[in-house]
Amino acid sequence: MPLWFALIAQAALLSYALVGGVFLAFSDFIMRALSQLDGASGAGAMQNINREVFRWVFMTLFLGLAPVSLLLAGYGALWLGGTAGVLIALGGLVYLLGCFAVTVAANVPMNEALAAMDRSAPATQAYWSGTYLPRWTFWNSLRTLACALAAALLLAGLLRAGHPPA
Repeated sequence: MPLWFALIAQAALLSYALVGGVFLAFSDFIMRALSQLDGASGAGAMQNINREVFRWVFMTLFLGLAPVSLLLAGYGALWLGGTAGVLIALGGLVYLLGCFAVTVAANVPMNEALAAMDRSAPATQAYWSGTYLPRWTFWNSLRTLACALAAALLLAGLLRAGHPPA
C-alpha cells in the first residue's frame, strides 16, 4: 500500500469517527432534549441547528468524505486485493451508503420540510412530534452506526495491510 493511500485512509478513519460522533450526540441526547421542549420550541431549535450545520468544519468533513470513500472503495477493491483491500473497500462503501446516501435520501428531505414550516403552526408541531422526531432520529442512528462500522472496517483493513493509524 503506497504511503499516500495509507495517509488518506488514516485521515478518513479519523473523519469517520468525528462525523459519527456528531451523529451520536444527536441520537444519544440532543434529540431527546429537543423532544422535551414544546413543539414550537423544539421545531424552532432544530430549524436553527439545521441552518448552522452548514458551517465549514462539519460540512467539509461530511461532504469531503464522499469522494474519499469512493477512492477508498475503488482502490481497495481494484488495486489492494486480499482481505485488507476488501475491508478498506467495504469501509468506504458503508460510509457512502449508510451515511452519505441516508443523509441525502432521508434526513435532508425531512430537514427541508421542517425548514419550510412555520414553527408556531399546529401542523408543524404535529409534524415535529409525530413524524420528524422519531423518523429523523432513526435515520440519524443508522448514520451513526454506519460511521462507526466504516471506521472499524477501515481500521481493520489498515491493520491487516500493516499500516496502523499514526
